[in-house]
Amino acid sequence: MTNIKLTLVVACALVDADKRVLIAQRPEGKTLAGLWEFPGGKIEPGERPEQTLIRELHEEIGITVSEACLAPLTFASHAYETFHLLMPLYICRRWEGEAIAREGQTLKWVRANKLRDYPMPPADIPLIPHLLDLLM
Repeated sequence: MTNIKLTLVVACALVDADKRVLIAQRPEGKTLAGLWEFPGGKIEPGERPEQTLIRELHEEIGITVSEACLAPLTFASHAYETFHLLMPLYICRRWEGEAIAREGQTLKWVRANKLRDYPMPPADIPLIPHLLDLLM
């Protein structure tokens, strides 16, 4: 059996007052370009998932999130061809600032029951039912 690389990333479902979820479209030139995903990123060595989210959400979309406002919701475990992805999904309903695209991505606020209308990476798709349960 070959050893496959385990990649740890963390994602966040930001939910606004209208119960819409923020998704971001991966920009051209990135792996899986054009697909929609929940904001987040790779967990750096020595970092906790919550720290990663706070850093990534600030870098990617310019918002400030406090750790107390991040609640674990579910996780994805998906085998891609060259690596295995493990991705906790947190939910966050409170943050400071306005979400703006800072890395060339497109942002959209979407109702949970419309998430399936946006093509997503395979690892993100199984997360949708958890958001539907919570928000519908």
